[in-house]
Formats: sequence, structure tokens, C-alpha cells
Amino acid sequence: MAAKKYALGKIRNMGIIAHIDAGKTTTTEGILYRTGLKHKIGAVHDGETTTDYMAQERERGITIVSAAVTCYWKDHQINIIDTPGHIDFTVEVERSLRVLDGACVVFDGKMGVESQSETVWRQADKYGVPRVCFINKINQTGGDFYKSLDTIHARLTKRAFPIHLPIGFEQAINGIVDLVAMKAYTYKEFTDKALEEGEIPADMMDQVKKYRSLLIENAVAEDEAMLEKYFEVGEEGLSEADVKQAIRTATLSGNFFPVTGGDGRGVIVEKVLDLVVDVLPSPEDRGSTWGTHTKTGDEIERKPAESEPMAGLAFKITTDPFVGKLAYFRVYSGKMTAGSYVLNSSTGERERIGRIVRMQADKREDVTEVTVGDIAAIVGLKGTTTGHTLCDPTNPIVLESITFPEPPVSIAIEPKTKSDQEKMSLAMQRLAEEDPTFRIRVDDETGQTIISGMGELHLEILVDRMKREFDVEANIGQPQVAYRETIRKDAVEAEGKFVRQSGGRGQYGHVWLRLSQNEQGKGFEFINSIKGGVVPSEYIKPVEQGIIEAMNNGVLAGYPVVDVKAELYDGSYHDVDSNEMAFKIAGSLGFQEGVKNAKPVLLEPVMKVVVVTPEQFMGDVIGDLNSKRGRIESMEDLQSGIKEITAFVPLGEMFGYTTNLRSSTQGRASSSMELDHYADVPNNVTEAIIAKKAK
Repeated sequence: MAAKKYALGKIRNMGIIAHIDAGKTTTTEGILYRTGLKHKIGAVHDGETTTDYMAQERERGITIVSAAVTCYWKDHQINIIDTPGHIDFTVEVERSLRVLDGACVVFDGKMGVESQSETVWRQADKYGVPRVCFINKINQTGGDFYKSLDTIHARLTKRAFPIHLPIGFEQAINGIVDLVAMKAYTYKEFTDKALEEGEIPADMMDQVKKYRSLLIENAVAEDEAMLEKYFEVGEEGLSEADVKQAIRTATLSGNFFPVTGGDGRGVIVEKVLDLVVDVLPSPEDRGSTWGTHTKTGDEIERKPAESEPMAGLAFKITTDPFVGKLAYFRVYSGKMTAGSYVLNSSTGERERIGRIVRMQADKREDVTEVTVGDIAAIVGLKGTTTGHTLCDPTNPIVLESITFPEPPVSIAIEPKTKSDQEKMSLAMQRLAEEDPTFRIRVDDETGQTIISGMGELHLEILVDRMKREFDVEANIGQPQVAYRETIRKDAVEAEGKFVRQSGGRGQYGHVWLRLSQNEQGKGFEFINSIKGGVVPSEYIKPVEQGIIEAMNNGVLAGYPVVDVKAELYDGSYHDVDSNEMAFKIAGSLGFQEGVKNAKPVLLEPVMKVVVVTPEQFMGDVIGDLNSKRGRIESMEDLQSGIKEITAFVPLGEMFGYTTNLRSSTQGRASSSMELDHYADVPNNVTEAIIAKKAK
């Protein structure tokens, strides 16, 4: 079965995305069972699931890394990526959405839209990924399809329309009404082998007609020809094929989202699979991919066709204990064959394609070639990392890479013994290759190794993986905030002069810089305004390098300097004594001098914190957030007696918050947080941070 080659229009690359605990992995299990890849459905809490295969995932019952599986349904090949829900692993969602064509967004039917549901929805918007919505767990106590739909309308989009309506309520749910086919599909037990087709219950008819009209009216609005036909013949005059086509066209436009619901473990998953096949895009529907020429920088088009030159994007690197380094990639055009050579156009190096494997989570199936639209993995690439383009050496192209946020949390780590030292550096190197939001640096002053990540849980898991996978015992320090420094004054001029005479040939570098603020998140910008060769062109780059090196250590507390424009506008040189090193040092000195006079400030990461709490604890939760320098943004009723509080709080105040919140609310409140922006640190806090750093 796996050997069969599917036409491009019959391939679906889809992700399953959601808030933590909405039931993504369980739904994936249900899909694998229904498509014949598994003989039983694994339970997350028993650690039996296919896509949660890491030890840490099975112990904690959460997804940490995205896993790829391929299954087959109604003569279609579906490549599924099950992604994590926890915000610390948001990079996994980001890189998966970059290469996927469509997504199924899973919601917890008891909670509706949650904080992380909003984050993954925004990420899908960013990459223009069409999606369908699956409201899970509506068969459980407190589950409500219509209430959850209201939260989607209130918090995500008004353009979400049910394509199926549930029959029954809570535990009594036993099927759905298909608003396109106008049929009921029911089951006796959710574990049934097949759905039973029948007539729509009479007491649902009014509701069915109302939602069907809404569905059709809004679907045809996205297709001019169908809209005209609708005006001519009305809703009743449209055939089932017309309605299906209109819904597909509307979904592909990215402005229409079909909604279904049920139990992710059950037979109802077959209707989700039908929806994936019927309305989500194939690689053909997504159309051409654009990139740039490696030398000219011109835009180049790659059509989704096997006859085009090969172009693919590596979106994930993992280390497999049996085969070594695996690079997951998506082929956008042409085909890739085992044994051939490709160009990594991001580095300019050629790579040999040894083995190509199709992934079934942590199991592998060898294939000799993969073609346009496929997602697979390559064993043993040397210089390829996340975001690199692999292409035909005679037709170089660089595809748009993936950008990742800067990690805001750091901890110091040191090996327990001498023998752990070497193993630790190898482990960290491997983990950094896999995870672009994991950073390692050595503190110049203390000589300590500092690792940074997206949150406390992220770093905890990484340290745990070092211990289990690489047998490294390490001591770790307290979590620290990744502060930044910047300036708050524009057009500050500063001189950098480095002159050394020590018998024989000396050193001479002299520059004038003008420093200004850059927009937040823009980073560093270097402007060369030298006229008349007062600084020779070969010394311009060294000046820029000197500034970049100086930015690693700010003038206030030694934190990296960000969001600054530096303009090199004047200087002088010596015919004999000037060299690249002298100008590099001059650039560095000039920059440090300029920053001192440009109102330097400390910046701290501010987190968007969402707390879901029973109403009785709301006063305590708000008081606690206020005491942490928090700013309350909104308070909403989620359901009776449950409140959702959104606040912006500096990260430095939030370490250990989850544990404290649980203990102060009898374990009934939960929270999630993500990096929102960097903000100026108040003066009194700045002084305390500088004093602490100076110790």
C-alpha cells in the first residue's frame, strides 16, 4: 500500500494544532486507527500513543516535539504532523506550519477557545494555512458544541461555520447531521467500526435548515460563478456537488472555516478525515513557491510539478539513536533520489543524499525517491539545519526561511564530573541542532555555560534529555531573565580611536559614529555614510564587526545591546599603520562610548499571562499579579463560575508561578504564558539588577 504513488491532487499535508490538552494526540491516534495504521487506539495517560514517543512525553502526557506520520484514506495520502500545545514548544508549531498546506485545529469542547488556541490560530494566519475546526470532547460532561462555536466567533473569527451538527448532548451524543448531504450518521458506541446512515431527527430539522442556509450562503460568497448560480436557482437549486465545491473553494481562500465536532477517539473521526480530503488543499492547490536566486537575488518561481528543478526546505532536525541525524524536509518542486547530490543553497555546500525515509513517528520506512508535495526525512546530512533550502545544484534557489523568537529564559549549567564535560558539549551541540530556540553561550566574566530557552519547562526537558539520551550529569542554577540593553537618545555622536606605537609598525584606526534608536524588534542596522575615502572601503566591514562584537556586552550590566542604528560618517587612516584589526577595535570603542552618552536603558521580557480560575479565587489571583508589576488587560467569563484573566507581567517576577498558583487555588487554576514584548525596566529595578550583576 505504501509503495503506491499518489497523484499530487490526492496528497494532503496537514497539521493538527491546538491548546495543550485539547486532544490533538488522541485525535491523531483515532485517525491512525481508522486508517488502518494501528490495531488499537493508544491512550495518552497510559503512554501508548504513536506520536508521543519520547520518554518525557509519555511521562508527562504532553507533546514536546512534532511527529510526522503518513496514512491513507479514500485513495488519498495524508501526511500528518501532530504538534505540541505547550507554549514553550511553540517553535514546533511554527516550523510545521511553514511547510504544511492545511491544518485541523482541535478545541476542547468543555473550554472552547483557550489562550494557546489563539496563538496557533495566529501562526496559521501568518503562513496563510487553510484550516478546518474540530470541537473535541463534546461528549463529556460540560462539553458543548454551540458554546465552543460561540468562543471561536468571539475570539478567533466570525467566518467559522458548522458543516456537521452533533446529535444529542454531552454523554448522549451519538452521531452528527451532515449539512451538505442532509443525512444523519450515527453510532451506538464510539468504538463502532462504521457509522450508520439515516434520516435527520425530526426535532433537529429547524436547526439544521438554519445552519445549512448559513453555511451555503457564506460559502458561495467566496466564488463568483457559484454566487451567480445561487442567486439564480436559490439554495434548493444547488446540487450536493455544487455545495461541496463552494465549501472547498471558500476554505482554500483562507477566509472560511468548516466546523465539526465529536469524540476524537471515536468513529466520528472518519468524518474529520472526509473533511480533510474534501476541503483542505493539495500541494497543487497551494500553487507555486517563490524563492530568490543565490547570486542575483532575483525572485524565482517553482511550480508544484515533478518536471521542475528540485527544491525543498529542511524544517526540523532530530537525532535518532539508531541512524544518527535526521533532517525532515518538504519537497516543493521536482524530485529527490537516494544516492544523488543536492546543493544546500543556504550554506553553498553540496550534500549527498544517502538514505531517504518516510516517517511513522519514531519508525522509518526506506524509500528510493520522494517527489513534489512529499514530506520525508534524510539520514546523515552534515551541514543542514532548520530553515535550510536543498535544491538542484544546476538551478540554485533559496526559499524563505523560518524565523524564531529569541529565548527569554536562561540558566547556568555545569557538568558534575570531568568525564561529563566532553559529553555535555556534544549533547548541547546535538540539541541545539534540533531546536533553534535553544541557545548556548559562555559568560565572559564568570566562565559559566549559560543555556537559554523559551521557558522553565523547555529548559527542564532539555536538561532531562541530556541526562537520558547522552548520559550527562549536570548541576543547574536558578532560572535567569535574558535582559537586553538599548538606547533612548537619537543622533548621538561618538569618536572611536585606536592608536598604538610600539616600535616598528604601529596600529591606527579612527572613526566617528552616529547612534540612534531602531524600531523594537528591528535589531542592529549599520549605515555607511563615508564620502571621499576618509575611511578606505576595506576597513568598513571591520568597523561593523567591531560594533557587533561590542553589542554583546552592554555598558549598564553587560547584557546584549539591541535595536540600534549605527552610522559611520567620518574618520581617518594612516597609510602604513592602519589595518583591519585597528579599525575593528576603533569601531568597538566608538560604539561603547556612544552608548554611554545615548541614555542606555535595560529591557526586560514582558510575558502575556493567561490565568483560568474559579471565580472565588479571582481577587487573590489579580492581587498576586498586581504585586508582580503586572498590568491586567482583560477579564472574561469562560463558563459559569470560571474566569479568564489576561495580564502582562515581567518575566523576572514569574518564575515558579505555576506551582504557587496551584497551591493558592487548591489546584483548580491553570496558567499559560508567552513572550509578548520587551519593555524598559523601572529605575529602581535596574539599580538592583546592576548591583546583583556586579557582585
